[in-house]
Amino acid sequence: MIPLGSCTMKLNATSELAPVSRPDFANIHPFAPGYQTQGYFEMIKELHDDLCEITGYDAVSFQPNSGAQGEYAGLLAIRAYQHDIGQGHRNICLVPVSAHGTNPASAQMAGLTVITTKTTADGSIDMDDVRAKCDKYSDNLSCIMITYPSTYGVFESGVRALCELIHSHGGQVYLDGANMNAQVGLCKPGHYGADVSHLNLHKTFCIPHGGGGPGVGPIGVKSHLAPFLPGHEVQPPIETTAPGCRPLGQISAAPYGSALILPISWAYIKLMGPHALRNASEVSILNANYMAKRLEGHYKTLFTNSDGLVAHEFILDVRNFPDATHIGVMDIAKRLQDYGFHAPTASWPVGNTMMIEPTESEDKAEMDRYIDALISIRQEIQDIQDGKVDPHDNVVKRAPHTMATVTADTWDRPYSRQQAAFPLPWLTADKKTWPGSARVDDAYGDQNVFCTCPPVEAYSIQDLKQ
Repeated sequence: MIPLGSCTMKLNATSELAPVSRPDFANIHPFAPGYQTQGYFEMIKELHDDLCEITGYDAVSFQPNSGAQGEYAGLLAIRAYQHDIGQGHRNICLVPVSAHGTNPASAQMAGLTVITTKTTADGSIDMDDVRAKCDKYSDNLSCIMITYPSTYGVFESGVRALCELIHSHGGQVYLDGANMNAQVGLCKPGHYGADVSHLNLHKTFCIPHGGGGPGVGPIGVKSHLAPFLPGHEVQPPIETTAPGCRPLGQISAAPYGSALILPISWAYIKLMGPHALRNASEVSILNANYMAKRLEGHYKTLFTNSDGLVAHEFILDVRNFPDATHIGVMDIAKRLQDYGFHAPTASWPVGNTMMIEPTESEDKAEMDRYIDALISIRQEIQDIQDGKVDPHDNVVKRAPHTMATVTADTWDRPYSRQQAAFPLPWLTADKKTWPGSARVDDAYGDQNVFCTCPPVEAYSIQDLKQ
């Protein structure tokens, strides 16, 4: 289980991945002539239509290679549209503090001035502050960038009213699709007021991701923005060849971006079908709420709606431990490795918190093991609070424990090897996943960059011969 909040690390079925290694797909050049790529275009057209149906948008461009690049392309489409209708002076982009982290950077790259808006105590967008900013910047308001559900793990109950407010001031609504895994089959951004979104096919639609890629961040747009999708000098994408289109310049090297991995999302959608896609969204929300409820009394869930519920992810607040414990989010993250688990997203979007997103892929038994691990760690922290163990030399502060450490001839720690490596009954020698390294000083590594390359002398002809 890799519950990285806002990353949607879900199961990637082998049957969906199989086409990637087929030479029919893998060996086609991005600029191959049309008579050689008819099957590719048929697949892309079907995926285009499916994504339009899922999102409520009228057109999709597959050219962006990532979510952030999709944001950039979507904002450029907004700017091109506004310039086309004689409103090119609009340059203000509102970004709620609960929006996705890349939003302000993308807005600035698109030449927009970012104005942030506040959130309320429950994590929702502060509508009063948005109204005030809309009134203040009405003449120059270009757009707002929102994330739904928010990055705080809450469905915005007033999202439709928010979209109507922005439109009334002449602005456009960019809806970040990072959290689309909580919407597929349940609601459509294009129906409740958004004008453009990017979709993370490498999140919601099952393309594996991590380690820098590959990714696909297509943008879906309403009809008035469709003429301004990214184009291409060598091979114009089909969606930019209709009469009246005034495409942007290309934003990626290839007309359809990372086209080789599009069959993964195509297969996922076809294999699931509409009912299973909806069920996946429902289960992802159910799983997150189950975990949040079971952890009540041990950790505080930072944001919930008025009914005490979360969306498909939630934030655990670990800022309330007394200073005397010297425990922070990274200590918990490292201790989770001893329980055989990958840590959740740490210190984002709120410092010293953990954001957990189980997705629909995890069964109850796996979630229960993760919950039991977090509860066990909370008890270990309680022992520090109660003065039962040294606040600087304890099983949490010295985690993680590698196999080499636990099996060494000497053991000089004030807790047992059993507590270090096998703290719960289901952690046995035949099922244990060992950490690859012991604790490192994260901050020191971030602040002191050094080269791990061999010295220049190592490349001499004499050394190479040896």
